Amino acid sequence: MNFASIKNTLLELKEVIIQLTDNDFVTPVNSLSNATVGEHSRHIIELYQTIIKGYDNGIINYDNRERDKSIQTVRQKAVIAIDTIINEIEKENKTLTMEHCISGNTTFIETNYFREVLYNLEHCIHHQALIKVALLTFDYVQVSENFGVAPSTIEYRKVCVQ
Repeated sequence: MNFASIKNTLLELKEVIIQLTDNDFVTPVNSLSNATVGEHSRHIIELYQTIIKGYDNGIINYDNRERDKSIQTVRQKAVIAIDTIINEIEKENKTLTMEHCISGNTTFIETNYFREVLYNLEHCIHHQALIKVALLTFDYVQVSENFGVAPSTIEYRKVCVQ
């Protein structure tokens, strides 16, 4: 599996976080139903942390993640967490079990590491698209044209231009 796209997407998020002021990182944004860039960033980070943490024992549970609020309020903690993910994400594929609870019923679903990494990439891009909307409020932040855009959409746009 090529992890370059995953790492690049996380680096783009890191660059946005670095550019934001501490205040703007935690400012509720009306167009995001008063969520903050920090909250969306924490959500992305914690789902990646979940698959890395669950890799060794083979069980992942996205619902039981730590929800470390300091990641959404302290930009440097978010940046450090992203760097850690980038350094630890590249692993061999293996079978995993995803544990999920719906309406009090626990379900166990067989999955694998590569599938979950790709799910997290798509999830990250989705939240980056939302963050991009928030960045319209903070016009000083420079963001890539492709920030929050799926790789398949980027490739499709290239074909359309030709």
